[in-house]
Amino acid sequence: MTMLRRVLCIVSALLILCSAFTASALEIPEPTLSPDAAPYDAEKPEELEEDQLYAVSAILIEAETGTVIFEKNADRIMYPASTTKILTALLAIISGDLDQTCVTSLNAITFYEDDVTTIDLREGEKMPLRDLLYAIMVKSANDAANVIAENISGSVSGFVDLMNQAAALYGCTNTHFTNPHGLHDDNHYTTARDMAIITREAMKNETFRKLVSVNTYTAARTNLVRARTWTTSNRLMIPSTSESTNKYYYPDAIGVKTGTTSKAGYCFVGAAERDGVELISVLFYTGENARWADTIKLMNYGFSQYVSVTPIDLYNMNPISIETTGFSLEDANMGTLPLTCVPVDSSNTATIIATRDEVELMASNLRDTVLIEYERDFTAPIQAGEIMGTMTYFPEGREPVEYNLIASRSIDKRENAPLTLEEIVAMTMADPNPFPPFTLEMALYIVVPVGGLWLLVSILRRFIRRRRVHNARMPKIKNRYVK
Repeated sequence: MTMLRRVLCIVSALLILCSAFTASALEIPEPTLSPDAAPYDAEKPEELEEDQLYAVSAILIEAETGTVIFEKNADRIMYPASTTKILTALLAIISGDLDQTCVTSLNAITFYEDDVTTIDLREGEKMPLRDLLYAIMVKSANDAANVIAENISGSVSGFVDLMNQAAALYGCTNTHFTNPHGLHDDNHYTTARDMAIITREAMKNETFRKLVSVNTYTAARTNLVRARTWTTSNRLMIPSTSESTNKYYYPDAIGVKTGTTSKAGYCFVGAAERDGVELISVLFYTGENARWADTIKLMNYGFSQYVSVTPIDLYNMNPISIETTGFSLEDANMGTLPLTCVPVDSSNTATIIATRDEVELMASNLRDTVLIEYERDFTAPIQAGEIMGTMTYFPEGREPVEYNLIASRSIDKRENAPLTLEEIVAMTMADPNPFPPFTLEMALYIVVPVGGLWLLVSILRRFIRRRRVHNARMPKIKNRYVK
C-alpha cells in the first residue's frame, strides 16, 4: 500500500509539473494581426505589408551586402531570448579550439529560473567545445552556454564583456548582453536590426554555417554521461515524413536559431538561400507557429525582390554585335558579327546580387558595369572562335574576373578588297627575297614615269634653247640724235 501511495504521489507531482509547464507556456500572449491588415496572398509575396506579420519587430536583409529589404519596428528595444546564443557560438568558434575539452563547474549548471532548457551537464563533466556548440544551437542548452563562457573567458562575466565588445565592434548601437544564453534580464536586450548585423557576421563563418545547418546531432559519451542526441526545433528545416506532416518546411532554409521566454515571446532568426541569393530574417515577439509563417512570408518577399546574376548573365541580356569591314558581298548579315562571352578561367567566377530593376539597369548600361576592350580591328576575314576582345568585371575586394569576347561565326573577306597595312607588312615579312621580283608590269611602272619625266625635261630644254637662239639674232637698235 505504501508503494502504491508513493506511485500515486509521483504521478500527481508529474501532473502538477506538466500543468505548471502548460500554464507557463500559456503566459506568452499570442500576438494577432491588426484588424485593418489586408489579407496575405501567398501567390503575390512581393505585396507583403507590415501589418501582415504577427511579429512585433522584424527585419529582412540581403546577406552579402547587408541591405535592408523589409522592416517592421526594426529599432525597437526587444528581448532576444536564446537567439543570444548566435553571438555566443560565433565568439566561441573565433576564440576557442573546437577540439578543446571544457570542464563543467557547479556555477555553470546552477539556475534560479524554472523550465530552463539544459542537457543536464554534471559538475566535473568534460565535453569537447564542438559538442557544446551543437548543444547550444541545436538543443538550445543554457548550461552548455555557461560552460562555454567559463572555458573561453575564465568566467561568465568575462565572456559577457567580450560579447558586448564584439556587438559594438560589429556596429550594434542598441544592444546590451548580461549573459551568454538569453534567459531574461531587464538589461539584456537588442533590436531586430542589431541581431541581423550579428547574424550576418556569424554566417560569414563556415564553421558556424555548418553548425546551424544540422537537424540532429549526437555528442560522444563523456567521462560521466553516455552519448546524447539532440534534434532541432527549427520547423523550417524539418522535412515532412510519412508519419509526420510539417507544413512549415522551407527547402531553402539554412538556419539559424529559435528563442523563447515569457518576456521575449517566441523569437526566431532565420536564414535561407536560393539561386545564389542569401537572406537573413529576425523576428521578435511573435507566435509559436507564427514565427514560421512570418519567416516564410519574409523570405518569399525577399526572393521576389532580389536575384543573383553573373557578368555573363548581364552580357547575355544585352549582347554585343560589331560591324565588320571588308566582308564578302555574299554575307547575308552584311558583316554584322555577334560576340559570345566566355570566362577566361572557369574557376574564377563572380556573382552580382541586386534587385531585378538594378539588374536590368546594369544590363542596359553594360559598359558602366564592366570594362570592354578590343584586341584587333573588325576587318574581314574573321574566323569563328577568334578572340575579338575582353570583358573584365571588378568585384569589390576581389581580383578582377576576365571573359573573352569570341566571334560567333566566320566572316569571309571581299575578293577585291584592298590589302590592309597589316597584310602588306605580313606579306613583306614572309617574303624571303627582300627585293620584289622583276616583271614586265614592274618595268612599266618604272619606265613609264621615268620616260615621261625624261620627255618632259627634253621638251623644256629644247624650248629654252630656241628662245636663246631667237634672242641672239635680233639686230641692235642704235640711238639717233636729231640736232
